[in-house]
Amino acid sequence: MNKKKTVQKTEISESAAHLPEHGPIDETGREVLLSLKNVDITFGKGDNANRAVKNATFDIYKGETFSLVGESGSGKTTIGRAVIRVNPCAAGEILYKGVRISGKIPHSLDREVIRNIQMVFQDPAASLNERATVDYIISEGLYNFHLFENEADRVAKVEKMIEEVGLLPEHLTRYPHEFSGGQRQRIGLARAMVMEPELVVADEPISALDVSIRAQVLNLLKKFQRERNITYLFIAHDLSIVRFISDRIGVIYKGDIVEIASAEELFDYPLHPYTRSLISAIPIPDPILEKNKVLFTYDPSVHDYSKEEPKMHYIGHDHYVFGSTEEIEEYKRIREAGVPLKSITIRDPNEPETRTEDDNVSNEPILDTPIHDTGNKLYGIGSFFLPLLGLIGWLLFKKHRYYKNYKMCKKGTLAGLITFGAIILLFALALLIATL
Repeated sequence: MNKKKTVQKTEISESAAHLPEHGPIDETGREVLLSLKNVDITFGKGDNANRAVKNATFDIYKGETFSLVGESGSGKTTIGRAVIRVNPCAAGEILYKGVRISGKIPHSLDREVIRNIQMVFQDPAASLNERATVDYIISEGLYNFHLFENEADRVAKVEKMIEEVGLLPEHLTRYPHEFSGGQRQRIGLARAMVMEPELVVADEPISALDVSIRAQVLNLLKKFQRERNITYLFIAHDLSIVRFISDRIGVIYKGDIVEIASAEELFDYPLHPYTRSLISAIPIPDPILEKNKVLFTYDPSVHDYSKEEPKMHYIGHDHYVFGSTEEIEEYKRIREAGVPLKSITIRDPNEPETRTEDDNVSNEPILDTPIHDTGNKLYGIGSFFLPLLGLIGWLLFKKHRYYKNYKMCKKGTLAGLITFGAIILLFALALLIATL
């Protein structure tokens, strides 16, 4: 990143066998807990190699919630799994408290990393051992690291944790299949928190849950953060969720981190067009407004990177954007103007729709067609034999945005007119020949 801030490095060796008590402090006084520096993650080898994450660089500060947002397959979970040392880095390095934890590290450091960095998985069913009781699932980390003085101390810690996540001590003797999805996610959260970690990688922990349960799990996460000063790497694809729980947000597109900023900064000034497209896709609770919302669609072809490779640049206001030098200058000009950008546009339902191929807006008719717009073939058959009625249906269906029905009538009407026109022409020609 071309940020003109420097991190004041403490005397920490990157080959240390143990983690220090504190990480490096930057010039703003914030402790840098986790750093990714030019991280590449590749799957496969040779011609089959797939570069899933490209040159990822960002910092996570102690006590904050840093959210990583992007569509499915963009590389969010891949980065999260690299942080917990599941996915190896093909290039670059990951530092925790200034100590390199990627690649080959001492066994003692590996155990400290496992203890200090925990993960809450997306699927609460697949991440729990169905053959183990809840008591053992939560206690497994305590056993492995011997984080209890005696059996009574272990039981007390597990019972306290199960109550903190909203379950009861009698649930400890049950098995995961006896619980709902929300309860299973609470068990997974208890399993992570009982280790007293400093960093928790939350990999879409609420995407598999009902909407009513999501708020409860998010409140639990914030509760633990307040009480234990826990830092979160929160992975999600829904910007409407992360806006209200995040301190900073990173946006990732096909392995590239394209924008990083604080939550309010990102929503007020979404400079990269992909960020704007994600914001425009946030559902609006009002069905009328949602129906008339104009989507902003991201087209990668708007970038011209043939002459210069894009990089992540610092543009001030603790805001980073990915782009070429020319694009960055434009982003800086927009940001310094201080006028918040509007990503969501509501179309006036009384105004006719205007569709231009040059606009980055999606007016795809299929998104707002009526439920009975089925494109039934009977419309096409009827329009073929009765093209005059088909023409009327064609115009009416188009006016009321029954696009599938309209296309079927149009197809039948045109086929009918051409067929009957050809028959009339042949009949006239035959009549003309007969009179000669």
